Amino acid sequence: MSPTLPATMTAIEIARPGGPDVLVPATRPVPAPAVGEVLLKVAAAGVNRPDVLQRQGGYAPPKGASDIPGLEVAGEVVALGPGVADLALGDRVCALVAGGGYAEYCVVPVPQALPMPRGMDAIAAAGLPETFFTVWTNVFQRGRLAPGERFLVHGGASGIGTTAIQIAAARGARVFATAGTDAKCRTCESLGAERGINYKTEDFADVVLAATGGGGVDVILDMVGGSYLARNLRAIALEGRIVLIAFLGGSKTDVDLTPIMMKRATLTGSTLRPRTVEQKGAIAAELRREVWPLLDSGRIKPVIHATFPLAAAAAAHHLLDADTHTGKIILTV
Repeated sequence: MSPTLPATMTAIEIARPGGPDVLVPATRPVPAPAVGEVLLKVAAAGVNRPDVLQRQGGYAPPKGASDIPGLEVAGEVVALGPGVADLALGDRVCALVAGGGYAEYCVVPVPQALPMPRGMDAIAAAGLPETFFTVWTNVFQRGRLAPGERFLVHGGASGIGTTAIQIAAARGARVFATAGTDAKCRTCESLGAERGINYKTEDFADVVLAATGGGGVDVILDMVGGSYLARNLRAIALEGRIVLIAFLGGSKTDVDLTPIMMKRATLTGSTLRPRTVEQKGAIAAELRREVWPLLDSGRIKPVIHATFPLAAAAAAHHLLDADTHTGKIILTV
């Protein structure tokens, strides 16, 4: 570690499982990068649903990961671990991490770091990794969404949703999105969705079937789970793929499985945080090749709803829990 770096830093701890107010500032040692890692001086960190689950005691960090919440960061490389050759001191990067993002300094595995897109500041860049890694691996790797296919994303106004809409539309898909207000539906449409569907006033399966001449959609990205499965199966097309990434509507349901057989549909899902550095690095490499040019050109960009100083992480979580935001919530350091 460089002698110019401080010995301690401010980080946000989870004092005990519970609501947003259990997030409290604390003093921690500045971590040292291990083999294949760099130390980032964090300028901004994204706030995500998995952070809420961890705060509530339902999503423990993987073995060896920091207990500090925060899965995505952006900042400047200030120290190199042994064997690092692909990054240099002073590089400005954003990165996916398995924990430790809510802090002034954070260690980052080199394969999980990506350059900040051209012309983008750290606040915007901090809103990229968690959603872009999630969308790419689920919509395009597992869901195999292809140009010209029809795509439905639930929670279209969320960080995941706004990302999925933009990438899918930019890659030539017809996009539909559900959201909880008419204003959020219009936002989804402004980002590239053909139709925003207010799930409180409309049946999304009826809407997409009508819009597709009864054919349905080829890929559904679902973060709701059990309460949506029957309608997802009604809305899915022949050979369609339903990809589950969360269970905001419950993880259990009674459902008729016949449509899976009759439509030759695929029901799959994944988690991101427990994957190995090598697996996450492979996703990062595909993002750099396939998606980063869209960010560099400004064709797509993260939607940032609000920023909070690091010490106000509890306030950021209050906003996330209220579910009134559109896009990403960011902590600034």
